[in-house]
Amino acid sequence: MSSRPAPVADVPLESRTAGPGRPKDLVKRAAILEAAERMFLQQGYEGVSMDQIAAEAGVSKLTVYSHFGDKDTLFTEAAAAYCEQQMPASVFEPAPDTAIRQRLIEVAEAFFTMVGSPEAIAGHRLLCTPQMVEKRLAQRFWQSGPVRVQAAFAALLRRRIETGDLEIEDAGVDTAAAQFFVLLKGDLHQRMVFDCDGAGDCAAQRRAHLEASVTMFLRAYGRDRSGR
Repeated sequence: MSSRPAPVADVPLESRTAGPGRPKDLVKRAAILEAAERMFLQQGYEGVSMDQIAAEAGVSKLTVYSHFGDKDTLFTEAAAAYCEQQMPASVFEPAPDTAIRQRLIEVAEAFFTMVGSPEAIAGHRLLCTPQMVEKRLAQRFWQSGPVRVQAAFAALLRRRIETGDLEIEDAGVDTAAAQFFVLLKGDLHQRMVFDCDGAGDCAAQRRAHLEASVTMFLRAYGRDRSGR
C-alpha cells in the first residue's frame, strides 16, 4: 500500500471542484482509498474507523459508506488499488519486438518493486494477522490483487507462446504464471518480511535474484531451454 500526502485539511474535499474531465465522485473515491491505505498501514485494521477515514479523506462518513459499503470492502479495495497502481495493464503488454528474456526481466522488476516496498511489506504482515485470516480479508485481497496480476501475466505468456518464444501447454499456462511470481519472491522476499538484516537493501542482490529467477523460468519454458 502507498503513502501519499493527505488532502489539504482546511479545504473539505467535498467543497473542491473535480477539475475538467474528472467526475467529482471519482475524486472522492480516490481520496478515500488513499486515506484508507495510509491509516490501515499506520494503525492496523482494528485501529481505524470509517469515521477516521472519512475525516482523513475530507469527506463525510456517508460518502465513504456510499462508495464502499463497509470497512471490510474498503480494506480490500484499498489493497487492490495499490496493486493496480503499481502493476497497471501496461506492465503486461506483449511488446513482441522485445526479447522474451528482457520482457520477463521488466515484469520481474515491476513486480518485486511492488511487493518489496516498505508499504507492501507492512501490508503483507497485516494480511497475515489472525484478524485478517478470521475475517477472510486475506482471501478477498488474494482474489482482487494477486489473481488479477497472475491472469494478466498468463495472457502475456499466451501471446508469447503464439509468437514461438515459449513452449507451454495451454492447460499449464496459469500454473506457469503462478510459478513465475513464486520464483520472483523466493527467500529474498521472505527475509524482507521477517526483517532480516540487509535483506533487499542491495540493488545488485535484487537484480541477481530476479535474473536467476527468469533464467530458471526460461529453462523450463523457453524454446531453447538455455535461459538466455
